[in-house]
Amino acid sequence: MKAVSVVNIKKELQHHTQEELIELCLRLSKFKKENKELLTYLLFEAHDESGYIETVKREIDSQFETINTNSYFYIKKSVRKILRLIKKYARYSLKKETEVELLLYFCQKLKDFSPSIKHNVTLTNIYERQIVVVKKIVNTLHDDLQYDYNLVLEELQ
Repeated sequence: MKAVSVVNIKKELQHHTQEELIELCLRLSKFKKENKELLTYLLFEAHDESGYIETVKREIDSQFETINTNSYFYIKKSVRKILRLIKKYARYSLKKETEVELLLYFCQKLKDFSPSIKHNVTLTNIYERQIVVVKKIVNTLHDDLQYDYNLVLEELQ
């Protein structure tokens, strides 16, 4: 079965009643964890973006605490997993400020991580790539926000 375009889905949804739309959303949430997470964000957390950011930061903290530091191989796997989570949570929000906040927090945690990432080329590259990504996003934001985020970026570099 081939999926139809978003435009066609939008047109079709306009012909349904509110009860039918609720039933479709509930059915959609049963199929994939990401669908349920997105609905949770939209219904319960979208109105409080700073609270959402703090929740995600706590999740990042707990993920960093569980990293197996016996070898850089395990550290790299865990860091990539954390980065995937951050990207997913930023996608739910669709706000560039949220993505910048989360990536800056990730970079700070990675910079302060022990054992140091400077002893591993791959981890250093991951860190530097995220700094570049943050810079690109910051350049698209309002001037006041750019100034604030650039101060944080200077501290990280």
